[in-house]
Amino acid sequence: MRTISLHDIFEARERISKVIHHTPILYSSTFSEMTGMRVYMKAENMQKTGSFKIRGASNRVFSLTPQEGAKGVLTASSGNHGQAVAYAARACGYKATIIMPEGGSPAKAASINGYGADLVFCGTTSDERLALAAKMRDEQGLVFVPPYDDPYVIAGQGTAGLEIVEDLDDVAAVLVPTGGCGLISGVATALKEKNPGISVFGVEPTGSNSTGLSFKAGRRVSLDRIDTVADGIRTSIPGELTFPIVQKYVDDMLLVSDDEILRAETLMLERCKLLTEPTGAVSLAAILFGKLPETFRGKKVVALISGGNVALPQLAGYISAK
Repeated sequence: MRTISLHDIFEARERISKVIHHTPILYSSTFSEMTGMRVYMKAENMQKTGSFKIRGASNRVFSLTPQEGAKGVLTASSGNHGQAVAYAARACGYKATIIMPEGGSPAKAASINGYGADLVFCGTTSDERLALAAKMRDEQGLVFVPPYDDPYVIAGQGTAGLEIVEDLDDVAAVLVPTGGCGLISGVATALKEKNPGISVFGVEPTGSNSTGLSFKAGRRVSLDRIDTVADGIRTSIPGELTFPIVQKYVDDMLLVSDDEILRAETLMLERCKLLTEPTGAVSLAAILFGKLPETFRGKKVVALISGGNVALPQLAGYISAK
């Protein structure tokens, strides 16, 4: 299993350029005044399929030969990666099967159906979904598109990092929601290889912090229990391929509570008119609630807003709870 290079990320950008949006980096004077930092948001909630996941999924699916794609593609996902794989497969004329958790986001499930994929529900953890995916892959001969632990997927996610470093000068820190580490490993590779002086922080909920625990232990640590409103990063263990990249490039891991996540999500909607899902608000929550060191005061910090796929009734519940 190989790692990725900056060259792989540039190749990914060329491969997926006609599918993805080059998303904006938005400055918030309100959040800057609140924190004493110059706060920017990389708006992947405005991305095709509603999240960054289309970057990695399309890079992997578009790399398949016609013979491979004709077998059909398969993935396991909490929803956003599933939407992205379904979209990319439809663009190529391939059949897609997506495995989602029981009780997963209705908005994400409806989108997957809308892209013409077959939808299967299984369990509540990533381990359960991945186990079923492996079984279906072996029995039906489908091509599995991993949600994070794949060089093509990581390189595709890294294109978001290229956009940050090329679009905004003097970036001091970039904060990234972290689950299986596909996003942060790709983004960190792009940022650190282009500008080693940029600090990269992963952000996790307190109820799903396998990467933070692994980062401290110096080895991959698995969680027995996950409990967070951020459904996109309910991951019990960081990836086998992604975690060494995190160890190489990421400066530190930060934690936020579910309450802080939902408050950040609500503030983003109220003050910036940006719709995000809880997972997408994780990085901004770390900035707003003082998780960064004081050394970043007055400096440019970027919260990567990873996705905006939230059902409106679910969002109304979050807002009323605040």
